Amino acid sequence: MERTLVLIKPDGVKRHLIGNIIERFENKGLKIVSLKLMKVSDDKARQHYSVHSMKPFFEGLVSYLTSGPIVALILEGDNAIISCRNLAGATDGSAAAAGTIRGDFSLNIEENIVHASDSPESFNHEYKIFFNENEIMDY
Repeated sequence: MERTLVLIKPDGVKRHLIGNIIERFENKGLKIVSLKLMKVSDDKARQHYSVHSMKPFFEGLVSYLTSGPIVALILEGDNAIISCRNLAGATDGSAAAAGTIRGDFSLNIEENIVHASDSPESFNHEYKIFFNENEIMDY
């Protein structure tokens, strides 16, 4: 079984899309092994986006992720990473296919509703920013 991190970003929470988004992942057959509503600190946002730290849009990413509450989830299932990425759709919501989360709910690249880990290495880096080991269920 593979695990992945999904973040429902501040725009998704603000627009009351949490249930709709989680339903899509559960309908795909993915299992929630951890979930929490939280406010992301500046430090955690910088850790999460550290791969982009030298890019001109880095400060905007940090500001956006810390602008309101998020929902952080760890999902588990066969091919969880690619399945979540496919459900999320292209990063730029204006270019994302209809039927994907971003294609259905986002109009731009800045406020694009969700984050989904893009590799096992990314997951292993990212989930530790948002969860402690004792918050992850094995069932």
